[in-house]
Amino acid sequence: IGRGRAFSGWLFGQMSQVFGDFGVPDAEAFYGTVNRVNSGYIRTEADEIHYNLHVLLRFDLERAMICGDLEVADLPDAWNERFEADFGLAVDKPSNGCLQDVHWSVGLFGYFPTYSLGNVYAGCLNKAMHAAVPDLDAQFGAGDTSAATGWLKDNLQRFGGLYKPQEVIEKACGFRPSQTPLLQYLERKFRDIYKL
Repeated sequence: IGRGRAFSGWLFGQMSQVFGDFGVPDAEAFYGTVNRVNSGYIRTEADEIHYNLHVLLRFDLERAMICGDLEVADLPDAWNERFEADFGLAVDKPSNGCLQDVHWSVGLFGYFPTYSLGNVYAGCLNKAMHAAVPDLDAQFGAGDTSAATGWLKDNLQRFGGLYKPQEVIEKACGFRPSQTPLLQYLERKFRDIYKL
């Protein structure tokens, strides 16, 4: 929602009122700025395109360590090699490499894939919510998120822990969870932004 064209357009107006000229000429430029795609070291600062690639890197290395195919002592070199291959950046310091996350140091293995799973679920929910509320983007453009929060409350949050996550998503969306809505969303959005 926050990085969508409609809501970011509304947000640009609000920011312009509060801050005046903050260096971005118009709502469309602001939308492009908040959705800029570029390689970076830090997962939590990644754009929507690179975020899941960050997760995949961690998952693959984590799996290799758990399976005994990668020794912990070899992790920094394996990380740096894979990162440069995937992102085109040479890791300049350990805090930009395998030491940037606390997960492994506190025993949280198997956690990273849940972030991408959340993105897959979000893609499904976004598709279903837009189908159920046809004027949703117009509401976001007016800064009104009540239809979205109401839909989420009625179709997702009310179930709490009654069902497994896949079941909740299927109940909310009317279809089984799939990566397809996320991939379609990303392709449509970034083809438009970058005129591809």
